[in-house]
Amino acid sequence: MTIQEDATTTVVLTDTAATKVRTLLDQEGRDDLALRIAVQPGGCSGLRYQLFFDERQLDGDVVNDFDGVAVVVDRMSAPYLSGATIDFVDSIEQQGFTIDNPNATGSCACGDSFH
Repeated sequence: MTIQEDATTTVVLTDTAATKVRTLLDQEGRDDLALRIAVQPGGCSGLRYQLFFDERQLDGDVVNDFDGVAVVVDRMSAPYLSGATIDFVDSIEQQGFTIDNPNATGSCACGDSFH
């Protein structure tokens, strides 16, 4: 897959998150995958984030490169994710990717979904 950087940055991937994604991609042993971030209906509050590795590039995708990590957002999810920051946290209290999204006006008690 040829990744082309789009002039529009939809999300920001922190250095810590980019390092973790690169580690996971190295474990997969494939160089044709990008991190896809999508917003789908679901959860208590109506919308849920999905982060997964994807080899596809769809018409209208916004693709950005963060230090060698391709991050792909589909055109339907892009407005919901504009200005969001993806980070990776590894502490006693929490481990995993976090999304700080200025477009989310609220979330459910479990933090799994937003609106």
